Amino acid sequence: MNLLLDTHVALWALVDAPRLPASIRGLIADPDNRITVSAVSIWEIAIKSALARRGVGAMPVAAATALAHFRGAGYAMLGVSPDHAAAVEALPALHGDPFDRLLIAQAFAEPLRLVTHDRAVAAYGDSIIVF
Repeated sequence: MNLLLDTHVALWALVDAPRLPASIRGLIADPDNRITVSAVSIWEIAIKSALARRGVGAMPVAAATALAHFRGAGYAMLGVSPDHAAAVEALPALHGDPFDRLLIAQAFAEPLRLVTHDRAVAAYGDSIIVF
């Protein structure tokens, strides 16, 4: 299975957060699955880390540290193409977060199964894995 990790899922995998259920850990660890992290997630981590955001949604690591970990773990890295950016426009207005909307567009375009904990993202279809 080809999986695209939502930013929070990628971070939870990085820091071994207890919020990441065993079923999702299993999907990520399965050598038959291709795990992908988008440049969108690195950008989101960088922006929120640079803003020194505290409390809910705070970044547990800097973007460069996260990127090094993701590469070290063997995750595929997905850049943002003009086609990905244009595909955001066709998405129904079910979710307003621009990072999530671009991840959804990328998942559909590639195709990849987006793994998320965000129930609003799950409204985009059955190809999204929500926990």
